This record gives sequence, C-alpha cells and structure tokens, in this order.
Amino acid sequence: MNNSQNILTDRFGRKHNYLRISLTERCNLRCSYCMPLEGVPLLPKNNLMNADEIFAITKFFVDEGVDKIRFTGGEPLLRKDFPEIIERLSVLPVKMSMTTNGITIDRHISLLKKYNLKTINLSLDTLDAEKFKAITFRDYFQRVYDNILLLLNENFQVKINVVLMKNVNDNEIIDFIKFTQNHNVIVRFIEFMPFDGNQWDREKTVSYNEVMSLVHQNFATENVVRLQDEAHDTTRNFKIDGFKGSFGIISTVTNPFCDTCNRIRLTANGQLKNCLFSVTESDLLTPFRNQEDIKPIIKKAVLGKFAMRGGLSDEEFINPLEHVENRSMIRIGG
Repeated sequence: MNNSQNILTDRFGRKHNYLRISLTERCNLRCSYCMPLEGVPLLPKNNLMNADEIFAITKFFVDEGVDKIRFTGGEPLLRKDFPEIIERLSVLPVKMSMTTNGITIDRHISLLKKYNLKTINLSLDTLDAEKFKAITFRDYFQRVYDNILLLLNENFQVKINVVLMKNVNDNEIIDFIKFTQNHNVIVRFIEFMPFDGNQWDREKTVSYNEVMSLVHQNFATENVVRLQDEAHDTTRNFKIDGFKGSFGIISTVTNPFCDTCNRIRLTANGQLKNCLFSVTESDLLTPFRNQEDIKPIIKKAVLGKFAMRGGLSDEEFINPLEHVENRSMIRIGG
C-alpha cells in the first residue's frame, strides 16, 4: 500500500482510489449521446479481457490503493460471465457498484445481493415512454421503470442518471425532481458531453445555473436544501424539504471538477484511460498477457494525467472536432 503514493498519485497530488471497469462494448440500447447512430464496430472476443484477466488486473490496482470499483459498459449485464466476474472480485477489499440501463437487472437481484453490490447507477433520460423510444431507439421504458421500483423495494441505493439535452428532455427536470418526492432515489442531471460521433453541440448543453433557475421557479427557496457532498463527489447535491429522495447536478462542461478527480478507467479491451476526455490510452492487456510488469505503464499513465479535461483548453473543449480522436462513450465506459 505504501507504493500507492508512487503509482496511483499524479503530479497534482490526486490519489486515484476509484477504478471504473468496462466489461463490454455491447449495449441493448442505441442512445445517440453515447454512440454514433450507425453503431460501433465490436472488437473480437479475444481482444477483450476475460474474467481471469479482469480479476488479476483489478487485484493489482487494489493492492496499490484502489478501494472502489464500478462495473460499466456498454451494458455490463450483457456479459454472460458477469456472475463469475462479480463472484471473483467480491473477495477483494473494495466497494463494488455498477452502472446499467436496467433492462435485465431484475434477473440479477439475488446475485447482486449475495455479493453486496447494492449501489446501482441506472440510466434513464426521460419519464415519457415515447420519448424513451426516440432517445434509445428501443421500446423498453416500462421495463426500466418497473425495475427501478423493484430495486428500491429490494433496498438498493439507486441513482438515476439523466443526460440533459436542450429541447429534448430539459422540460422534464421538474418531473424528475418530483419523482423524488415519494421515492428514495438520487436523480443526477448530467450535462451532455462531447464524444466521437454523438453530434455534440454546446447549444444542447443545459447548465447548472439553468437547472437551478428552474428549481427556484418551481419550489420555494427555503425548501431547496443544499446537501453535504461526499469527498471526490462529482455532483452538487440538493433535496426538496420533505421529499424522500434528492437530486444533483454533474456539470462536466460548464463547471468541471477535475481538481478532486480520483478516477481512472479500464476499457473492455484492457486500455487504461487516465481521464474520460483523454485521447491517449495505455495498453495493459497485451503486456499482461506477455507476463510483463504493468506497474511502470500504470505509473507513467497516472503521472501523465493533465490537470483538466485531458489537457483540452476551454476553447478546444467546446469544439467537437477536438474529440474525434477519443472513443465514443459506449467504448469507454461511463
């Protein structure tokens, strides 16, 4: 653990104890903000980490100081060996969580409980079935909605991720907040972010100030309660007094939180990304399969992390052309 200062601490003193592991690039939705409309070419199975490799590489990070991991995708539950993966990693001294679209999670309730994976981030961008179909190109709204209620009934901690897009779902902000009145969920409004092929436009972004303006127009100021944010939290959290749940705003575009970042990402094909917006990646899988030491590669990747947004300036960040060298979100993992 003493070596974690050298391996997982970057030049700016940020300690990285949170590893996000993408299990697959496959997904059963087609959300345009996550992938190009034409989809993405899937890598051959042999190019992806298998269950043994996921465990061994994750264990290396845990030995170096990681104490929190999140399974992402694509849709992580599409991995046929997901039960084996979660069973293997459950022996490590980490808190496990998952990001999912919720379509098939009802089939895994017992498994998740068995291995104490009780924190679920579930993507849902609208409370309207027809709009859900328009955003995702799939007709699964009722299944997802029912599974949210099922998870709550089974005492999971549920965070609903809502990617806000102007003139698409920004008219539902108050509806989502009202959903927290009778449901103990955390609704998180996420700014639309630029990635390869997702037709990002700065004008589609709904800012923190715009969200809060709507909140104060619809709720008395004295009833809007600012909550204490957890360490390294990317969300500014609030609740309406008397409501069971709460809501938060993740403002990656207009108000980034890079100075407290503790996250690193491992893609499904074993590439280490030191920042969501980094255009560079570090291959861990190939040297691992060659029985080479991956420690110097991780150290170099962490030390190479920029202070903000993968090294992009504000001017570059609002230019979508600067993001074509980065992966689409579906191939990074959230």
